[in-house]
Amino acid sequence: MTDTSTLSETGTPSKGASHLSRYFYKSPLSRGYGLLSPTLLLMTLGIVVPVCILLVMSFWTRQGFGFDTTFTTANYVKAFDQPIYMALMKRSLYVSAWATISTVLLAYPMAYYVAFHVHKNKMMWIVLMTLPFWTSYLLRVFAWKVVLGYEGVINSFLMGMGVIDAPLEFLLYSPTAVIVTLTHAWAAFAILPMYVSLEKIDKSLLEAATDLGDGPIWRFIRITLPLSMPGIISASFLIFIPTTGDYITPALLGGPDGMMIGNLIQLQFGAVNNWPMGASLSIILMLFIASIGLVFLFLTKLARERIS
Repeated sequence: MTDTSTLSETGTPSKGASHLSRYFYKSPLSRGYGLLSPTLLLMTLGIVVPVCILLVMSFWTRQGFGFDTTFTTANYVKAFDQPIYMALMKRSLYVSAWATISTVLLAYPMAYYVAFHVHKNKMMWIVLMTLPFWTSYLLRVFAWKVVLGYEGVINSFLMGMGVIDAPLEFLLYSPTAVIVTLTHAWAAFAILPMYVSLEKIDKSLLEAATDLGDGPIWRFIRITLPLSMPGIISASFLIFIPTTGDYITPALLGGPDGMMIGNLIQLQFGAVNNWPMGASLSIILMLFIASIGLVFLFLTKLARERIS
């Protein structure tokens, strides 16, 4: 039997309900947080808590097979004093920046074509563009190792055509190989947000610009590019953040000159067994990425204000 002293006929709390329940039903903010609470709880347990653990551990030191939990900044001092750490950090940011730029430049025309020139079966086109990325990430990395190898597809073709006499050494075990592989590996993640941003552009704006005398180039610069900037920014962050800490691709294709900070962090948590040092390097990397992201957002905002 339903307790009518608690719920009314409309299902909302009656006079007999508690003050907390009445506040929950009346406040849109509390209802919104109630719906988000499972996601927020999962993000807290999966992201916030591990980062907090890394932050605390970064102020510890290794002592034998255990940790000395005495607060110290020795790991951060060592990270900035030893040239190898900052050299790998700069190389990681350099490789990730070029991988981000090349991926966006490669993916934007594809997203633009599907958004503006494909009128039927758009979903099929999107599926076809992302189909190669349904395979394992490791398989794609090994595939590029075959393509870029000394006796790989590119070198074999060029030597067979008589263009070169010896294999091109810069194709494999170099930053170039890492950038090429990362560009291919993350292309699908750049296409989708840019396609969504381009698809939302009101086509009447482009028609109005044409009526006012703008050609295709100026129409793109004044309307399409600024309005698609949110998608470009989203794609850039989706690529830049994970590629900076990538360690699989540099380990397989980078060689000595292609190692990145992710390889050093993995080494600290693995073979070296110096978790506090690995935690401090991880925190420094996150701070670098956050700083670059804030500067990028600020500059993008200024550029959009000037364009508009």
